[in-house]
Amino acid sequence: MQVLHVCSELFPLLKTGGLADVAGALPAAQIAEGDDVRVLIPAFPDVKKGIGETHLVGSLDTFAGHVELRYALYQGVGIYLIDTPKLYDRPGSPYHDQASNAYVDNHLRFGLLSWMACELACGFDPNWKPEVVHSHDWHAGLTSAYIVARGRPAKTVFTVHNLAFQGLFFAQHLQELQIPSEFFQMHGLEFYGQISFLKAGLFYSDHVTTVSPTYAKEITQPAFGYGMEALLLERQSEGKLTGILNGVDEAIWEPRTDVLLSARYSAEDLRAKAVNKAYLQRAMGLDVDDSRLVFAVVSRLTNQKGLDLVLEGLPDLLEQGGQLAVLGAGDAVLQQAFLAAAAEHPGQVGVQLGYHEAFSHRIIAGADVIMVPSRFEPCGLTQLYGLKYGTLPLVRRTGGLADTVVDCALENLADGTASGFVFEESTGKSLSNAIRRAFVLWSRPKHWRHVQHHAMGIDFGWKVAAQAYQNLYQRL
Repeated sequence: MQVLHVCSELFPLLKTGGLADVAGALPAAQIAEGDDVRVLIPAFPDVKKGIGETHLVGSLDTFAGHVELRYALYQGVGIYLIDTPKLYDRPGSPYHDQASNAYVDNHLRFGLLSWMACELACGFDPNWKPEVVHSHDWHAGLTSAYIVARGRPAKTVFTVHNLAFQGLFFAQHLQELQIPSEFFQMHGLEFYGQISFLKAGLFYSDHVTTVSPTYAKEITQPAFGYGMEALLLERQSEGKLTGILNGVDEAIWEPRTDVLLSARYSAEDLRAKAVNKAYLQRAMGLDVDDSRLVFAVVSRLTNQKGLDLVLEGLPDLLEQGGQLAVLGAGDAVLQQAFLAAAAEHPGQVGVQLGYHEAFSHRIIAGADVIMVPSRFEPCGLTQLYGLKYGTLPLVRRTGGLADTVVDCALENLADGTASGFVFEESTGKSLSNAIRRAFVLWSRPKHWRHVQHHAMGIDFGWKVAAQAYQNLYQRL
């Protein structure tokens, strides 16, 4: 099948979160399964620089100005670039300026991404036309609306990576975006008087997917639905909502071959994991001691990620002799609190603000436990990387975390399915109980190694997801 993915970031060219990892890995996995897959992305500076030479497919005038559509083959995947420097050639992230303010013309910048996806569906490239247009998150949410407005030249799939980000813009932009006025209603893309790019994707697509089965169920409930739960419940009842679990790109995340590590290791021979642990302890200013249980956080520092709970549970963690290594950035209050904890507990708490892809590999390889205590988590990739690296995940039972980590309860230890530590309530007390259980297992090295061995053997490769998407496309 000819499939076009429409997205705003793509690993390793440009990454702000898990969406980039998915967009970077899924197309290649689908090509390996025999599909003919390409990706459409704005020509952000890092994307242009990383791809290098391109050739011109064609140019046209749009509501957002003159556009050149360029094409290149990158790591075996065909990439279309929307080259409009006045919209995309800017410093800062793809979404906001260097002061973290959202660009005021984001409705145009991402409306154009969807518009060009629709142009390709209508045959803009004379040499290639998608049968399925698969768009990702709010940035590409208008794609399906434009495709419906143009008479449905292709089937559409919309994947929600995080429902909390909705792409809301003033209704006055409707005409400017060339959206038919009849689309601006409750049974359409209107959301409390605004245009919702996300709702456009949810409403107009032939099928909606989320990045884990549990998240697909959760978002039909008010607690997780962000006002979209009634629409999602309707899509679920029509059989048009599916959860397909994300995978891990084993070309990048594999401890046997990972060149970013101090020493490589495998489930069969874990001795070199200790070399990575000593490196991490030194790099983070922690006391170098292999007997200490090292907990790690690699995350955006936000309340969604439950990082305030880690601060609540920290006294218990330290009292039992544990250490904490944190890599991340985000909420200023949380950043300050973690820095204060590091200052107060030298040798026990290490914090590095910011995000460094290479260092994230070293933390996940060097730690003993990776903490993902999210209040909600569409899929979560961090816990999957932890499993792969024998770094046991400590997670809250929600979304993709519930689908991927099996608690070290006695019955799960007995039948060999345990792979980490799972807690239920979003409270410091519930997290502390899970921390305590991690220390109990750590005190039994033979059991710990048994769980590590099992965790590292679970298959979270992209092949399974690629096949699930292929089946979905075929049903459409």
